[in-house]
Amino acid sequence: MTTTAPAASAATGGRTGSPLLTVAVLCLGGLVVSLTQTMVIPIQGQLGMLLRTSEANASWVVTATLVAGAVSMPISGRLGDLFGKQRVLVVSSSLLVLGSLVCALSSSLAPMLAGRMLQGLAMGFIPVGIALMREVVPPQFAATGMAAMSATLGVGGAIGLPLSAWIVQDFSWHTLFWVSTGLAALVAAAVVLLVPHVRDAVPGRFDAVGAVGLAVGLVALLVAVSKGNDWGWAHGRTLGLVAAAVVVLVAWGSYELRVADPLCDLRVTARRPVLLTNVAAIAIGFGMMAQAIVVPRLLQSPEATGYGLGQSLLETGLWLAPGGLVMMAFSPVSGRLIRLVGARRTLMVGATVLGLGYVFAIFLTDAPWQLLVSNCITSAGIGIGYAAMPTLILESVPLSEAGSGVGINGLMRSIGTSVSSAVMAAILTSSTTSLGGYEIPDESAFRICFVVGAAAAFAGVLLAALVPARRTDR
Repeated sequence: MTTTAPAASAATGGRTGSPLLTVAVLCLGGLVVSLTQTMVIPIQGQLGMLLRTSEANASWVVTATLVAGAVSMPISGRLGDLFGKQRVLVVSSSLLVLGSLVCALSSSLAPMLAGRMLQGLAMGFIPVGIALMREVVPPQFAATGMAAMSATLGVGGAIGLPLSAWIVQDFSWHTLFWVSTGLAALVAAAVVLLVPHVRDAVPGRFDAVGAVGLAVGLVALLVAVSKGNDWGWAHGRTLGLVAAAVVVLVAWGSYELRVADPLCDLRVTARRPVLLTNVAAIAIGFGMMAQAIVVPRLLQSPEATGYGLGQSLLETGLWLAPGGLVMMAFSPVSGRLIRLVGARRTLMVGATVLGLGYVFAIFLTDAPWQLLVSNCITSAGIGIGYAAMPTLILESVPLSEAGSGVGINGLMRSIGTSVSSAVMAAILTSSTTSLGGYEIPDESAFRICFVVGAAAAFAGVLLAALVPARRTDR
């Protein structure tokens, strides 16, 4: 299902704009939003001291953004369907400006958490922007545009690490948030002035009860997954949150099946192409996060271990930065593959390349350049695979639910990354060696992580293969 450019133009009331400029603005917005998700990594170990609180409390600065981002994607997608996607993009970019400003002015935990949650809520910008592209960009450019914006989920993180490390090293840590405030303000202004005001709202009522139920269930689930390693997987708090999440999400699903205008049409979501694409998104999101956690840790491990590479935080970021460029470079490749062989096969190609990058890393980790090559291979796979998933979703959902469908797919990727983060942490702490009185992961733990990452990627290949082929794919 594709909306043609003339139809989109007729709906804009004269504000059509340049398709290329629209794609550029939306991709810039996606890049800035995803960059803010990882920008605190260089100061993560110092957050307790900087905010005058405990390390356990300071860890919520990262968790709050992750959880808020996951919750915001399906809700923002539905709001975009009901009230117009350009309006929701303006709200999302404004939330990013406000959240970044609050963080820039914060020196204690409470306002910092508030600001980081607002930054997380801005993650809704990405699925809404992808859905909007189908309406305002000519079909011959739409696949490449959606591919480029999907890739910003990974590119922002890859570029954000060295950029943040450099800013922290040479300036105040508050400068991180002043920079993000300026970038967010630029994005907000560009969305208002340059993105077409499409009359794409559809009749319906916003399901506030469904939004609250989904938010409560996801918060309980993602907090349990994110904190399970710290609290203990058998701890009453972890088990209680998991049980609460199951109960709430089951009740939410039952309610969504009965309500006239659901937040998420579960009958559409249960269609085989949509369901399998979303499950594949969990596997590929898992694979993406695994390399983001394991490769930096291995690069920074002390050389005295015999396998560590002794790189500083800034050096680590510079070794990883080319992966972000590769991810963006492969976006047009993905768009071309989608046009030639279809989104399903393109997703299979991306997941295969991602898995091969992990296979490379299992055997070659003796020098930073080897991990650079591995990271570039996995990044190419992520760039290809992430680009194909929104296209698969948009081919299978009604135009009136485009934003919601892409938002739920983004949520599935977030669940995959959250689970991956917990699994990788568990593996890295399960087999350690002592160095200078500290326990650090041994070499076998890193190799197991790479094996698990490869397995998740190849599981994504199998799931993508099970997606029913459209006529254009055959």
